[in-house]
Amino acid sequence: MIVSGPFTVEPWLVRETELDLDRLAQSESLFALSNGHIGMRGNLDEGEPAGLPGTYLAGFYEKRPLPYAEGAFGYPDAGQAVINVTNGKIIRLLVEDEPFDLRYGELISHERILDMRDGVLRRSVEWRSPSGALVRVRSTRLVSFKQRAVAAISYEVEAVEAPVSVVVQSELVVNETLPVDPLDPRATQSAQEQLHGRYSNSRGLRAVLAHSTERSELTVAAAMDHLLPEDGDADARVESYEDLARLLVTSHVQPGTPLRLDKLLAYGWSARRSVPAIVDQASAALAGAHTVGWDGLLAEQREYLAAFWDGADVEVDGDAELQQAVRFGIFHSLQAAARGERRPVAAKGLTGSGYDGHAFWDTEAFVLPLLTYLAPAAAADALRWRHRTLPIARERARVLGLNGASFAWRTIHGEECSGYWPAGTAAFHVNAAVADAVVRYQDATHDEDFASGVGLELLIETARLWRSLGHHDSAGHFRIDGVTGPDEYSAVVDNNVYTNLMAERNLREAAEAVRRHSRQAAELGADEEEASSWRDAARAMVVPYDESIGVHEQDEGFTSHERWDFQATSADQYPLLLHFPYYDLYRRQVVKQADLVLALHMRGDAFTLEEKQRDFAYYEELTVRDSSLSACTQSVLASETGHLELAHDYLREAALIDIDDLQHNTRNGVHIASLAGAWIGVVAGLGGMRDQNGELRFRPSLPDAISRVTFRLGYRGRRLLVELGHEEARYTLRDGDPLEIFHYDEQIKLTTSSPQSPKIPAHTEAAPPRQPPGREPQKRRGETPDEARAAATSPSRREG
Repeated sequence: MIVSGPFTVEPWLVRETELDLDRLAQSESLFALSNGHIGMRGNLDEGEPAGLPGTYLAGFYEKRPLPYAEGAFGYPDAGQAVINVTNGKIIRLLVEDEPFDLRYGELISHERILDMRDGVLRRSVEWRSPSGALVRVRSTRLVSFKQRAVAAISYEVEAVEAPVSVVVQSELVVNETLPVDPLDPRATQSAQEQLHGRYSNSRGLRAVLAHSTERSELTVAAAMDHLLPEDGDADARVESYEDLARLLVTSHVQPGTPLRLDKLLAYGWSARRSVPAIVDQASAALAGAHTVGWDGLLAEQREYLAAFWDGADVEVDGDAELQQAVRFGIFHSLQAAARGERRPVAAKGLTGSGYDGHAFWDTEAFVLPLLTYLAPAAAADALRWRHRTLPIARERARVLGLNGASFAWRTIHGEECSGYWPAGTAAFHVNAAVADAVVRYQDATHDEDFASGVGLELLIETARLWRSLGHHDSAGHFRIDGVTGPDEYSAVVDNNVYTNLMAERNLREAAEAVRRHSRQAAELGADEEEASSWRDAARAMVVPYDESIGVHEQDEGFTSHERWDFQATSADQYPLLLHFPYYDLYRRQVVKQADLVLALHMRGDAFTLEEKQRDFAYYEELTVRDSSLSACTQSVLASETGHLELAHDYLREAALIDIDDLQHNTRNGVHIASLAGAWIGVVAGLGGMRDQNGELRFRPSLPDAISRVTFRLGYRGRRLLVELGHEEARYTLRDGDPLEIFHYDEQIKLTTSSPQSPKIPAHTEAAPPRQPPGREPQKRRGETPDEARAAATSPSRREG
């Protein structure tokens, strides 16, 4: 264990050893537990103090109006925001009639641990009350991966020096007062959303509350039950009201004999079912949890995660912080989606209310690559959620005067929720990200039922969008004008390279899908004639290139814009969007996040290595990384273009974004795309994995500070183990039929009985590209800028 910063550095744990109220909201996000269906922020058991209370259900939201100073045709007329539903985490404690509140009395010790192998949050506190009573409180919390509607808490209070009288209050609380965060630039500020009481009941040690939203007309029921030792002297009773249910347990606690309370929770919600049906749903889930009890739930959690990590773990030798952070990112990515089951994977997962709980294109572009190889069922379900929103996307396309489907740039239910029209109307690249995720999932799993059903329809409808959005000019070139690419410091541009190349693949893959599944395609109205028009558009796609300087333009005319004056921009003026008008950003060469560089990764087959090297160096000088989506992609391209030390720095930035709170907004929830992107940085960056055109390729190379990397993944019904050193790679097929892969340009056949260990070519570290002044990636702790520059320009140890 390494003590570094507010959290210790340990391979499988994130440990907080002292309570810092200034970091409380950040800790709540880091320690959030979720299974993709239920999300619980890591609030203290007693509920106060709190940075941001939060209990969320995937897809549960409230509508609200989107006011405009000046309206226009096609603007969305309503927004959606995630709702803080019934809080079942709260277990209050009174010690000799004094509330257990860490802001009073004396806090002797405090520790919280997120255990990524057991899938629990553990807490241990010793506290002396203002009147002098010393107690020890321990709790363990879980959100079940096995039973998706269930969460549970095991809570203990123990007298340390002398017997004490205690009262434990286990609660369900609705309509908590929430803080308004002025620091979240993308969150719209709205009044407190209210849930309206529909049902309240209590009996024995159980209670159930049901509430409904006003405008989205969703209903949620939350139920709690409790297990107390039969041989104890505790007295318990339960009471319920419209917005509160409470179990009160009174006891006289002796030193060495703790009072233990196990709390079981269950949630159910629906837009269609009646209140009695939803109450019954939550009650039935609670009964299932009661059957196995706390120990059974804990055992199920360990079993689930043991199987997951066996096929998903990443090992990094030489950088303990990165090792912890990469596992943290994988764990939170799993939590965001594992049991989502046709619900959106939000940008914050279910760890906070940042971005109003919306899902963006981040899901398909950054999170689904991880899920496809580590938890493919979750990836399929996320795509099935997009498919469920097809009617809404078709209607959106119709309003915009287009064919096919236009998926929302930000949404919960499927409707576009962005009042910022250059993104909400013109950021069509989300559709290509959906298609790309479909192709990747189908290629990696060979799920034919998906390919001929959901996948086929998604590819057809997105291809129809591109064909109607673009046009053939007088020279026969296919142009896609007036779009906003991933870089939000450029807007409504012509022929964004990333958009065009992703659309080109979308069109080709859709045409091939129509050929393979002609009968099913015909049922969707697609035939070979339509598919031929898609192929024609793909072949003629415009890809802007500036011959005078030898680089691809992010979009047509981009390289002719005036460069941003980085020297005149101070450190406190970032992010730029909070200090400069958008019009000024739009007309200059400055990049918020990887855009052209993302194309180099996602469509690497469309560029030569020399083009990638020139393009990467050029856009490094312009990219300010005011977005959390950038560092992971820059890490991948830094690896591919020979800048391994820079790749290491960017990889750390992506992985440590929340543990180190690099963007100072983790309080609103973790950055799921960046955390998943850290996995991409390891596997696609250091491992050089590419999965394009039906081939699985690896071009591994490690920076000097990292001595060994291993990762596991699933591919076409097989499990693969990749072990990387500085001089040699080892590929092991753990199970399944023989598999052919590429190591650099060498084709290798793997069988379960014959791992292969090819050599890794020697690497010469290229001269590092420049970044805008003050926007270099954060250096590793203990490394000075001079040492970093020396490491970046010195020959690799592998060259002798």
